[in-house]
Amino acid sequence: MNRNDMKRIVYFLVSLLGFTKLAAQDPADFVLPSIISDHAVMQRDAEVKLWGWCPSVWDLKIVCSWAPNDTVHVSSDKYKYWETYINTPKAEGPHAIRFYGWEGKLCAEVKDILMGETWLCSGQSNMEYCFKWRVDDITDRSTLFDNKKIRFFKVAKSSSAYPVERIQGKWEICSPETAEDFSVVAFCFGKRLNEELGNLPIGLIGSYWGGTAIEPWMDEFTLRHEKLEEKTKALTAGWAPTANSSLYNAMIHPIINYTIAGVVWYQGEANNERHQDYGVMFDAMIRGWRNAFHHYLPFYFVQITPWSGYADKNAAYLREQQADVAATLRNTGMVVAGDLVNDLTDIHPSLKRQVGERLANMALKNSYHKEDIQPYSPMLKSFRVDGRKVIVTTTAIGKLACKDKVIRHFEVVDKEGNLHPAKASILKNGDISVIADKVKEPVGVRYCFSNDAMPNLFDSNGLPLAPFRTDRKK
Repeated sequence: MNRNDMKRIVYFLVSLLGFTKLAAQDPADFVLPSIISDHAVMQRDAEVKLWGWCPSVWDLKIVCSWAPNDTVHVSSDKYKYWETYINTPKAEGPHAIRFYGWEGKLCAEVKDILMGETWLCSGQSNMEYCFKWRVDDITDRSTLFDNKKIRFFKVAKSSSAYPVERIQGKWEICSPETAEDFSVVAFCFGKRLNEELGNLPIGLIGSYWGGTAIEPWMDEFTLRHEKLEEKTKALTAGWAPTANSSLYNAMIHPIINYTIAGVVWYQGEANNERHQDYGVMFDAMIRGWRNAFHHYLPFYFVQITPWSGYADKNAAYLREQQADVAATLRNTGMVVAGDLVNDLTDIHPSLKRQVGERLANMALKNSYHKEDIQPYSPMLKSFRVDGRKVIVTTTAIGKLACKDKVIRHFEVVDKEGNLHPAKASILKNGDISVIADKVKEPVGVRYCFSNDAMPNLFDSNGLPLAPFRTDRKK
């Protein structure tokens, strides 16, 4: 090989290296997570995280439209990943964020961002239940979806054995077309928040999958740390993902960097046969999500509704477990929806509007401090035996009222632990007197403690008395 040939080879290699370097700086290879995209709703007046991936190690410059002189600088690491924080304004916008990369070139712009309140809506089929299905308590949809300040991000269904970093999905502005495939409960929750908070922008992140138990939604660290893995071995394969943490890994973990106001949750039906462990699992899942989001998230959820298809008293026991979590874990709230059922043979009640609105009332009271709203269903406060009668005191606001001619679904417990159908009446002071003809010495009482009993006692706010039993073994 002569000297000229050597020069040609050297020039070629140098050119190739330069081309490779240029290719590695292509702005088209700059990637943001799909949840940071056009039409997003970001948490207002907060410190929120931005993150993404560069083609190589970059020095990145971020400029927000609401503070154009406060440029944010961040560098990607050796894995090409970067993250930083920005302070969002109170003003709703619309706003934009620009990202400048190698040699100051614009590599991405996120437009039409609104600042408001963003909530994660998750669970199984009663949360997934969308407007394409039958909805009996929303008859007029002519103007229902005419609000561009309500926006949806629906996480694509996916499962994974390991935590993943990216998801499919996009922010969509509320319209008849975009709302059709979105959760009715989540939409009604968001719509009421929007109305009660002065037309504030509301972002709804839908991450749900019908038929799923709670275990796939729990992160692996929580399952191991809480020593709960042994309790999950009874899960069997079905048409929905069942593997521990598989949905958390694919549908929750990719969004834990996104700043949210809180979580609304509707799940439990798939765990009815393993109800005895549900309270421990649910408590651990909530704490695990709070740790992952680095935020003491408000967590509001729906108690599962009556259905005739459950075996034994599985649903009653699971509702009791849910009530335990609401009573013991702070910054949570439980919506009782046992009255919102129009077909006891259908596990998916088509009355969804009030479920979402009751969840919203829980948030309005506790997260937004609307003191004029009372979102809590009346609960058992105490009971005492008075001869053959059991006198029940509740936490009801105002005097309880029966919507039917007869108060239903009370049972008296005798000394042997047997249950007897009972008659109930409301006393002048608002207490409930319960008596069973065949029981001379009652020791306890139950209300709506079965799979399909629908409550018909309501407080002055129209909320149903929650199911209970006083004979629970410690």
